[in-house]
Amino acid sequence: MRAVIDTSSLISLVRYYLPFDKNNILYDLIRSKIETGGIIIIDKVYEESKYTAKGIVLAKLDYLKDKKLRTRTDDLLPSKKFFNQVENQFINGSAKNKLTEVEFENRKDAFLDSADAKLILFCLKNKNSLIDRICLVTEETESSNDNKSFKKLPVIFRILELDVITLPELLNIYDDVDFRIE
Repeated sequence: MRAVIDTSSLISLVRYYLPFDKNNILYDLIRSKIETGGIIIIDKVYEESKYTAKGIVLAKLDYLKDKKLRTRTDDLLPSKKFFNQVENQFINGSAKNKLTEVEFENRKDAFLDSADAKLILFCLKNKNSLIDRICLVTEETESSNDNKSFKKLPVIFRILELDVITLPELLNIYDDVDFRIE
């Protein structure tokens, strides 16, 4: 399995897990998984990490600054079907009804350029990989509590029948490390 990780999970990793990682076991595991392609960091998540939570992710996971460890998403272009889904399935109904046509187009363009959209497009592109199952790692929940115009990633992934897990679920998959606190 390959995991594409969201900014929310990177923030959780550095805030809630790494402070207890006195021997750098988890730090080294995550680094190794990123270097070998088991965990994928897309460029948009890297950029978002620069400005989210005062840049704590890049301060604690300094190896992410290496461009070779990031996957570019410039070539991920939405299909006509994806555009239709953005306009009809991914938008929060109440938000669409409150926006003017121009406001909606502006929010749609911002969404399509966001890390969330690139994560979705990356997973869609790799959904039917014969080599490895692809999944998104995010700490987002399905409940909409932030007044954003578009649905949360877990909801969109359910609509698209894509796999989504949390950071604890990902760490539980890795048998090669013991995470007990003693």
